[in-house]
Amino acid sequence: MTPDRWTLALENGDMAWPAGARVLVLRARGASDFSALGAAQIQAVQGFAPEHDRLAARGIEVDIAPEGSFGAALVQIVKSKGETLSLVAEALAHVEPGGVIAVDGQKDEGIESILKAVKTVMPVDGVLSKAHGKLFWLTRPDRLPDAVADWVAEPGETDEGFVTAPGMFSPDGPDQGSELLVALVPQLKGRVADLGAGWGYLSAVLLEEQAGIDSLDLIEAEWSALEAARINVADERARFFWADATSFEPDAKYDAIISNPPFHAGRAADVSLGQAFIASAARMLKPSGQFFMVANRHLPYETTLKAHFGTGSLLAEIAGYKLYQAGKPKSARRG
Repeated sequence: MTPDRWTLALENGDMAWPAGARVLVLRARGASDFSALGAAQIQAVQGFAPEHDRLAARGIEVDIAPEGSFGAALVQIVKSKGETLSLVAEALAHVEPGGVIAVDGQKDEGIESILKAVKTVMPVDGVLSKAHGKLFWLTRPDRLPDAVADWVAEPGETDEGFVTAPGMFSPDGPDQGSELLVALVPQLKGRVADLGAGWGYLSAVLLEEQAGIDSLDLIEAEWSALEAARINVADERARFFWADATSFEPDAKYDAIISNPPFHAGRAADVSLGQAFIASAARMLKPSGQFFMVANRHLPYETTLKAHFGTGSLLAEIAGYKLYQAGKPKSARRG
């Protein structure tokens, strides 16, 4: 296995790392090897439930937000430039003056643009390029440049009044697929779930428009998006679950499930994510339950829908999106 870039930088003596320092790792990934950083002193921060759970299973201290001060930090970048720069600002705020902040990521994740943005504000001590990515590091100055404050990703409001933030799916407002789903989904009754609820657009609109819904569970893996959903969905019928939608176990089966599932892992398309959402919906529905899903037209979900549901139809194909309805979940029949 190829060593992580920070391991190489430390083993080569390129990057000075304070011995025994308490280390902050922002957006820590569950499969990463942090042993070279002093794993016993690490506080990992990860708001994405599957990665959070992987870190915890390895015995790594993992939290939703950093607590206290640190001697060093590692930022593992995300696909959103705005969110990544906000993470760098967060690391600078929590690392003591003289400490080291390292930033790591792949070229296709945007590490080059992050490096360029940081260099315009403060000096970078070193850069290591390896395996289609880069690690760069800098020393935390006694006084942070004023421009660092501009990197902090503050929550904002869409034109419709929904609270969102950079890094969330469709932070500027509801995407066309979600608008299509809420416009064409029929009247729902009983227990409903929103798989991959994001910042809550689907749930907010359906609860406002449909009185027949007894309860609606928002199931979302990203902590920050779920916190926004708590603001955006004020209806008392809503319940909020920070969980991986592909493995979530409800307290009772649902009468209906809606979903606009993700189809990206980082910047790469990953059809298996949507396929896993379909399988999960079939598992969580009553035998009479119905599944409504919107997806980009080019995504090949038909075979997976047929594998998990006894009936199905294409309700609409508009503006590059498809809206599916599926019933008679095969998982329910086997149960």
